[in-house]
Amino acid sequence: MAKTFTVEVVPLVLTWLRTSAGWEVEEVAKKLRTSVEVVKDLESGKRNPTMGQLNILSETYKRPIASFFLSKPKQERPMPKDYRFLPNKTNIFDRKTILAIRRTRSLQNLSKELSLNINYATETEIKKSRITDNPELIASEYREILNFDIEKQRKFRDAYKMMGHLRDVLEDLNILVFQFSMPIEDARGFALADETPNIIVINSKDSIEARLFTLMHEFGHIILGETVIDLPEESLQARSNIEAWCNSFSSAFLLPKEVSIDLFNKSKHNLTETDTLNTLSKRYKASKAVLLVKMVNLNYISRQEFESVLARYTPKETKVEKKEKQVMGMASDQRCLSEVGNKFVSLVANNFDREFITYNDALSFLSIKSRNFDKVLARARK
Repeated sequence: MAKTFTVEVVPLVLTWLRTSAGWEVEEVAKKLRTSVEVVKDLESGKRNPTMGQLNILSETYKRPIASFFLSKPKQERPMPKDYRFLPNKTNIFDRKTILAIRRTRSLQNLSKELSLNINYATETEIKKSRITDNPELIASEYREILNFDIEKQRKFRDAYKMMGHLRDVLEDLNILVFQFSMPIEDARGFALADETPNIIVINSKDSIEARLFTLMHEFGHIILGETVIDLPEESLQARSNIEAWCNSFSSAFLLPKEVSIDLFNKSKHNLTETDTLNTLSKRYKASKAVLLVKMVNLNYISRQEFESVLARYTPKETKVEKKEKQVMGMASDQRCLSEVGNKFVSLVANNFDREFITYNDALSFLSIKSRNFDKVLARARK
């Protein structure tokens, strides 16, 4: 009976909660098992919702029940600038992408608060660049700044190890790196440079080589001071100067021009053969698309050959599904560190140790259960 009593809410708040979560009126009606007219009446104030309906909407919109009792819509930072260039989808995002952005904003605010508690700086320790700067030169500078030479790159056992290393060195610069699941066709990553600490988010559903490219692409946006969401694709021509700059920066960072020329000269007669591409990709942890783009840009292969060879490596849907199952099967402590990284875990742990937050706070911030707490702290390296 308790769920059937009605409660007063501000109609504008109801509408804001729905639209900010990416839901249409028709979809909400199905969730509430009612008519579109009833939902419209709720959002216009002609009728009050029941407590049971608010509980359903709270779960649907992924918002706390307290949000429905606000006196007015909450002022939130605007969505990142849309650089995806998807037809008829400008500023229209999948609900999972919206949730990832909202979660990241929440963690950004939390990270700042936790940092201030223990007198940690939140400003990003990087030299900013401009779109007029040469991205290849900037990439070379950052390889030197991050002590990332070609020998170190070759010594990583695989792309996952290199990803972990680059994530750590970026976090040392006060750039948090998160990995959240979003539809790959909707977004491969986004960068938040309008508040400290700056944050990079990459799509955990993507291949590891694609994530490496996205990581450095989004780092390019941080360097430019850009807050954007996009679909970095090394094999496609960017539709904006900024996206082109970040693509060039990422590509040059992962495989510098002088290294590419040396490698391609040594394998000039069998560059696009499967064995050659596999060897180079494995050795330098660069995707085959990055290698092929380098080859065509440096005039080692024609555009026609580039497109023909690239088609062999187009991701298959079954591979994406398999990857999702692997992520779903990941242990809770592994998933926590994969999603929010060592630095955020360290912030939570230090605040807990100094009694700025409670044990339950720590579990909530890390989205883990008590049995995983010690495991997460043990696995965090910072």
